[in-house]
Amino acid sequence: MSARPAGTTGENGDRPADGWRASLPELIVAAVLMVAITIAAYGWAGASGAVMVLACGAILALALVRWLPDAEMRSEPQPDEWEGPVQTMIAGFWRRRGVVKDATLSMAAFENELRPTLQHLLAARLAERHGISLYTEPEAARSLLLSRGWDSKLWYWLDPQRPARQEDRSGVPPRTLAAIIRRLEQL
Repeated sequence: MSARPAGTTGENGDRPADGWRASLPELIVAAVLMVAITIAAYGWAGASGAVMVLACGAILALALVRWLPDAEMRSEPQPDEWEGPVQTMIAGFWRRRGVVKDATLSMAAFENELRPTLQHLLAARLAERHGISLYTEPEAARSLLLSRGWDSKLWYWLDPQRPARQEDRSGVPPRTLAAIIRRLEQL
């Protein structure tokens, strides 16, 4: 793929997403926050307080822009090389938060979205730190994950050999999910 200067169009005539457009949700949140703080300052200290907040916000914004890396200097892929839509940090956070919430409410959501993610995390931890394959050595993985007797019920939620259950009932209990995450961090 040839590199094109910023502002040129792609092969299909659309403009590639630049850093500012990709960060639009974060910029909107910052603007709304700035307006809310300015209104609060106006209510508390009058016009001089609002002007002070706006001035401090402008100085902070200029300082942030000054320290942002130059788009030409970045080593990350160019927009025309990306696979799929651009996902900003805040959108990714809310997506993951929604997946976790859905998994605690519905067994089908846990089985289809969160369970595979947790299994992949467990498999990566076991392979990187202990040289054990979750999928070919499940008993060794189980004994390593469940080193204490009281957490033996966690294996039900992570067992790669257990068929997925699509029944309509509540998902993983939040305390159980917290215990699973704690064990994954400790591995």
